[in-house]
Amino acid sequence: MLTFRIKRTLKMGIKSLWIHKLRSILTALGIILGVCSVIAMLAIGEGASYEAQQQIRELGSQNIIVNSVRPPEESTVSSKQNFALVYGLTYADAARIHSTIPNVKVIVPARSVPKHLRHGARRVDGAVVGVPPWHPQVVRRKVIRGRFFSAVDMDECATVCVLNEPVVRELFPFEDPLGKTVWAGDAVYRVVGILRAQSAGARKQSGSNNLSSGFEMYIPISTAQAWFGNINFKRRSGSHEATVIDLHRITVQVENLDNVHGTARAIERILEYGHEKKDYEIVVPLDLLEKAKRTQQIFSIVLGSIAAISLVVGGVGIMNIMLATVTERTREIGIRRALGARRKDIVTQFLIETVILASTGGVLGVTLGVLIPYLVTKFAGMLTIVTPWSCGLAFGISVAVGLIFGLYPAYRAAAMDPIQALRHE
Repeated sequence: MLTFRIKRTLKMGIKSLWIHKLRSILTALGIILGVCSVIAMLAIGEGASYEAQQQIRELGSQNIIVNSVRPPEESTVSSKQNFALVYGLTYADAARIHSTIPNVKVIVPARSVPKHLRHGARRVDGAVVGVPPWHPQVVRRKVIRGRFFSAVDMDECATVCVLNEPVVRELFPFEDPLGKTVWAGDAVYRVVGILRAQSAGARKQSGSNNLSSGFEMYIPISTAQAWFGNINFKRRSGSHEATVIDLHRITVQVENLDNVHGTARAIERILEYGHEKKDYEIVVPLDLLEKAKRTQQIFSIVLGSIAAISLVVGGVGIMNIMLATVTERTREIGIRRALGARRKDIVTQFLIETVILASTGGVLGVTLGVLIPYLVTKFAGMLTIVTPWSCGLAFGISVAVGLIFGLYPAYRAAAMDPIQALRHE
């Protein structure tokens, strides 16, 4: 009996909404747009957060990156014709870190020298980066083709090089670079491999933007030391600047993820002891990753809250229409009450109508909310991620909003006096 009563009430609710199709569609439109905006905004925020976290993961969660930084007091260039600035990390720093801290698994020193890279008539402004053979494994960079240089190459100061993808695209657009030669300044190197390029976001997170423009040629660090020494020259209008720097970067890989923060503090103390000025910076990717996750959570809450306002507006629209419906159907309510309908039946009827409106709007809103991020990714090239929980949350809120905002009109309809309702014209 109860099931039959619910089915009959449901049919009456659908029939009532179908009679006023345009009004029902316009009422549900607020819910549709609200659900759609919640899902789309959360998908865009999730995509942006994922990209940021992936860029940080490229750096390695077990790595600690130490960069040479020009001290603030030496940031302005004097008018003298000849001078040299001495700052940054040294080979002695790398040796102290490796020998002093027990949790250090491996160290990757790196020296970057700005050079014009040439092959035939093609040329690009890039950087020659001296690194040890284990560089790709520690910094999580994949050798796409060929090989990375070996320990033998480093011992012999071999003139071999590995190019990253941007350099290959510029210097070898129509030929295989392996086995070819590349000029870096006055030195020539034989290409033995191609290394996957680091993303611009990862370079920025690690502080690499100050070291190169993304066009990098890797050579053994022993070769870099033998050919370029530790002095860099920069020519300016009417003068030149010389900087004396051993290493531009030291990447430290820690054995255990739990020891990353403690190792970073130990490195800080070692460098404070060995440096008179603050000419270095320490970047801990694990800290950056944790900050990115917290930022993503806050971002999702803010975006979800903003989008949820439109759901509340849609709920107000449903309440407004249902109040108007109650007024229009006053006589019908009086007849139903006179024929034996209880107040509970009247409340159920109006609540079913509002839930139908809200749930229909929720389904259409979810469909549109999944479609919009797809279009954003396809046409704007922006990564978006639609998560199942965001769809479920938006749909659940839409039904809850319909139910909550439909309570007042339903109870108002049920509270009518049957005799007064029958007299209503």
